[in-house]
Amino acid sequence: MQTSPLSLKPVDRVEILTVIDNYVDVLLTNSGVVTRPPLAKSGNIPSDTLLAEHGLSLLVTVYEGEEAHGVLFDTGYSQVGVPHNLDQLGMNLRDVEAVALSHGHMDHTGCLYPVLKRIQGRVPLVVHPEAFSAPRFFGLADGRRLLFPQTLVREDLEKRNVDLIEQTSPTGLAGNRILVTGQVDRITDFEKGLPNAVLERDGKVEKDDILDDQALVVLLKGKGLVVIAGCSHAGIINTILYARKVTGVREVYAVMGGFHLSGPYFERIIEQTIEAFRQIGPQFVAPMHCTGWKAIGEISQAFPDAFILNSVGSTITL
Repeated sequence: MQTSPLSLKPVDRVEILTVIDNYVDVLLTNSGVVTRPPLAKSGNIPSDTLLAEHGLSLLVTVYEGEEAHGVLFDTGYSQVGVPHNLDQLGMNLRDVEAVALSHGHMDHTGCLYPVLKRIQGRVPLVVHPEAFSAPRFFGLADGRRLLFPQTLVREDLEKRNVDLIEQTSPTGLAGNRILVTGQVDRITDFEKGLPNAVLERDGKVEKDDILDDQALVVLLKGKGLVVIAGCSHAGIINTILYARKVTGVREVYAVMGGFHLSGPYFERIIEQTIEAFRQIGPQFVAPMHCTGWKAIGEISQAFPDAFILNSVGSTITL
């Protein structure tokens, strides 16, 4: 596990385009650092619209002057949403120079193969080795186990246009301008991970701690870290603390992504999470995906000036 700080190159700005998320609202207007997709093009409202699904995919682009570097973080759930939204937004993936996966669950990896077909040439694919673990299950109170679909197969990916980077330690992309955290230290006393998650390994069933959970980190010049989480199975506060540890940078400018505070089990730690946010002090907080309606509402009330309501097609520019 990484213990000494890595040299993360600071950038002038970062743009995070939401390709897919759980929520879409075409009537939202531009505000502060957020640019919404236009309601109409050339005076005409289109006959088709952006799609939302229970998944996440973000196009993260960092800039130094006019030099740009783009990394795709996660690829959504279905094989419909991401390609459809890319077409609706008029986006291509020609300039994507790497793909990073937050973890191996289907709502973050389901459209990987169609996405790879849209990328020209070979690209690095950063993934924690545990992302290939299968079969994975979610246990129910009545004893049943729900099987997660296996969307990642190492042997299959090795035949495609990717150079697999399987690491538990941090990985630098875009010339060390974007950091993939690797396996996150779990040190808070309230972030316990996904309950009832199990996997089968060598014929034995064991608890699935989802060790493959990882995030992206960018360092903005003169402002601090931007932490971009996929699902925060390691805990969003743990993820922020680990980003500080591996970069040696204390200031946190923005936090966004899935915070996994949805449902009765996780709603119990919303207040502790908010209090930890207060102590960390980010200037912007953009909850997405699995954060949950209740948590999003409470975060918006706790941080009215910092809160960003995300929606498919929105671009956050920092």
